Amino acid sequence: MTISDGHLSLPMAFLYPDVPKEELEPFLVANGLPANVLTPDCNVTAFKRGDRVVLFDVGSGSNFMKTAGRLGENLAEAGIDPASVTDVVFTHAHPDHLWGVTDDFDELVFPSAAYHISQTEWDFWSSAETLTKVPPERQSFVVGAQSRFKFIEDKVNFIKPGQEVLSGVEAVDTAGHTPGHLSFLVHGGSEPTLIIGDALSNTAISFAHPEWRTGSDHDQEMGAKTRAALLDRLAGDKVTIIGYHFNHTGIGHAERRGSAYAFIPA
Repeated sequence: MTISDGHLSLPMAFLYPDVPKEELEPFLVANGLPANVLTPDCNVTAFKRGDRVVLFDVGSGSNFMKTAGRLGENLAEAGIDPASVTDVVFTHAHPDHLWGVTDDFDELVFPSAAYHISQTEWDFWSSAETLTKVPPERQSFVVGAQSRFKFIEDKVNFIKPGQEVLSGVEAVDTAGHTPGHLSFLVHGGSEPTLIIGDALSNTAISFAHPEWRTGSDHDQEMGAKTRAALLDRLAGDKVTIIGYHFNHTGIGHAERRGSAYAFIPA
């Protein structure tokens, strides 16, 4: 199931600065999207198997955007005690996925959990050089990641693509949005489920125009290639997908539509 952390508010000028207005605006209108800002949902995936209680990402906490940071109250509604969480698995280390790992008193929200993250992702955000290489508007992302990493460094398990993170959970390389971005293929049930983080970020735009570069990607060219390859695979396989920023619960399937794709909600 997915549990809401709230939503974000992201300027369209930041998200798709290189898409011509005469192409972007008619698409937005046709899909009922606003022209100036997107307000994507934040869907944290919770997974129980045997004695494991697993969260994929942990939301943004209270220090990123006022409209987000709702995971704690919504976990309570879902009947999940933070102390019962055995594993936290990160798709990547952007604020809306990582910063919720600590509370306002710098205490771990999930004190009993082991933490799993891409080695590449950890190395990138931990590097002293990264702060000088990212644009000024992203420097707070680096500082925020480094400050939270220090609280989990003794509990972290570094993972690589193709590795079984937990029983029946396989890490999948979906780099581009960030250097070490991972998705996670959960086997079992009627069909496998791919938890895709931000490899696909919008149920309309990412599916119809995976080639559009977005300012939210660290490597915009790689991000576009990853979307195209991922959608081609998903449309050909019977796989349930969960998108962190998809509408509502974020759960559905990918379907081929001509030369593009569409998201079919569950």
